Amino acid sequence: MVIDAVVAFFILGIVCQLLGAKMAFPEGLYKTLSMFLMIAIGLKGGIALQQHVDPALVSMSIAVVAFGLLLPLVAYPILRYFGQLDKINAGAIAAHYGSVSVATYAVAVALLEAQNIAYEAYFPLFVVLLEMPAILVGLVLAKGSFKVVNAHFVKQELIANQSILLMLGSLIIGYIGGSSVTKLAPFFIELFSGVLALFLLKMGLIAGEQLSSLKKNSVFLISFAMLMPLLGGLAGTGLGVMLSLSAGGIALMAVLGASASYIAVPAAMKQSLPEANAGMSITASLGITFPFNVLIGVPFFIALAGYLAS
Repeated sequence: MVIDAVVAFFILGIVCQLLGAKMAFPEGLYKTLSMFLMIAIGLKGGIALQQHVDPALVSMSIAVVAFGLLLPLVAYPILRYFGQLDKINAGAIAAHYGSVSVATYAVAVALLEAQNIAYEAYFPLFVVLLEMPAILVGLVLAKGSFKVVNAHFVKQELIANQSILLMLGSLIIGYIGGSSVTKLAPFFIELFSGVLALFLLKMGLIAGEQLSSLKKNSVFLISFAMLMPLLGGLAGTGLGVMLSLSAGGIALMAVLGASASYIAVPAAMKQSLPEANAGMSITASLGITFPFNVLIGVPFFIALAGYLAS
């Protein structure tokens, strides 16, 4: 059995944490690596868009936004009625599972490129688009009212969201920068896999820590955090087929549907829904779903997409 070297660093992080190894990882470095990945993903998409602008992109983007609105509506009743969670926590967790994980997307891209599987150049735009709708839906579900969506919230949590700005801004820079963008390639493009490996080492440490904290609702939370990625991933696979995407594109759409946010959404929920149990959301999305996707979900959806596109 061969495990991709990048993914192996994630496993190493989990093992180190579970064994109680004292591994110092500067918090500032973690944030820097996260920023690097967002910028690199945006730039790669922008560079590719220079040669591959698709006129159907507008209709595809609308479909992707609709997909982002649908996912939390699927997650919420499961959390509410099967998990017996209150509206606040059900809405907060649903928002996490309607949004996306940039790191999971980065892992999928790395695996696709390692296997020489092509994918559409505009996918970083879809990553950005899927960050926003679920936050809105999750808040409305939690509060039972549209009044929570005000001008201040839209500006602070959506328009001024760091991950959205970095990825969308880098996408635009990559697109309009022309040949000058090649000057950035040695840093942001060629070092991508190495930086991702280091980032996944940290993510493994965090995931291992979250796994050890499972207490209340652990059986349901574990079940939900593995079931929802499968439901979202299969829905994403169906959307990719409907949009006539390539094998790589179908796989990435599935991965976007399967992933759960642990950066943008927690920040928004902390600001707009402080009464929600943040530990429960992070444990589910980062402690269970992220490892599940990296080790099982992403390889499965890549294989499924290859089968459907053949």
